[in-house]
Amino acid sequence: MEITLLSILALGFILGLKHAIEPDHVIAVTTIASQSKKLWNASLAGVFWGIGHTATLFIIGIILILIKNDISDKWSMSLEFLVGIMLVYLGIVSILSFRKSGREEGHTHTDKSYIKGSYMKSVVIGLIHGLAGSAAMVLLTMSTVHSVWEGALYILIFGLGTITGMLTFTTIIGLPFVLSTKRKKINRSLTLTAGIVSTVFGVYYMYNLGVTEGLFALWV
Repeated sequence: MEITLLSILALGFILGLKHAIEPDHVIAVTTIASQSKKLWNASLAGVFWGIGHTATLFIIGIILILIKNDISDKWSMSLEFLVGIMLVYLGIVSILSFRKSGREEGHTHTDKSYIKGSYMKSVVIGLIHGLAGSAAMVLLTMSTVHSVWEGALYILIFGLGTITGMLTFTTIIGLPFVLSTKRKKINRSLTLTAGIVSTVFGVYYMYNLGVTEGLFALWV
């Protein structure tokens, strides 16, 4: 029993690591890492994303496990649609920051309020991703564990995996942005690229959910 539970938790951690590097997660956090002037700021953005993501999964997951219910496809896909909207928003913000940096060449974001704001943004992004992934998380948890406390532990271990994975990835993705801080043209080009990718992927994400997978038809 103990060995089986440990194996399940180890699998949860590995799946959490894998979950962290899904395209929509990576693209969203990259838009924040692109604004980082110090590597630890980019790394912590990943940590705060993981905290927000885990908090949502844990709260919704435990509630649904307790009432032994699941989220309908209609609402599950609708929550995922929010991710597409968020990606477009983050992309546009990055593109606008590119234009702004062109007018303020000598300006750098070093003030504490800006850094604190970027961390809060990471938490909100994580919360939205957690909402979008809650349905799949609950199904996975309910099919894996046998009690509520095991489910809670599984979700927390899964969350630890996502935090670890995102910490690692944002550290890596933050490197080119941090190293190019003094090379304005390269840094601005990277920021613009991150914004365009986020916007385009967000539009594709919404189109795929709404049209290809039939979300719009479910609401009509």
